[in-house]
Amino acid sequence: MACSNTCRLCPMLVISQAVTFDAGTLVINIPAGSYQNGCKYCIVVAQAIPEAATITAPVVITIGDGTEQYPVTGCNCAQLIACQIRTRTRYAMRVATTATGGTFKILGRASCGPNNALTAIDGTALATTA
Repeated sequence: MACSNTCRLCPMLVISQAVTFDAGTLVINIPAGSYQNGCKYCIVVAQAIPEAATITAPVVITIGDGTEQYPVTGCNCAQLIACQIRTRTRYAMRVATTATGGTFKILGRASCGPNNALTAIDGTALATTA
């Protein structure tokens, strides 16, 4: 049996077109198309995450030339933040639509984000440095 020189990619594989940091938000742009409610897509973040991105920036997806931003959420429905997304990584996501928009929900667990919780509280204000 001979090996074929042409292989097809899954039609549900989506490779990002751009990753930008704009107005405090990490924006992943994917190709224009109609992403169906309840369907699973494997989205590859192909570009580098901009160095200007802050680790707590919320992650959203835009589609084609559209300006609507769709949040990316984890399996616990919490908004993903920039430090939980890795470049050159594939994320399995399911689209969930509402009457006014939608979201891309990561299936499984995202990378761990930092835990910025205080170790204790004592009733005094947190000291700041100049």
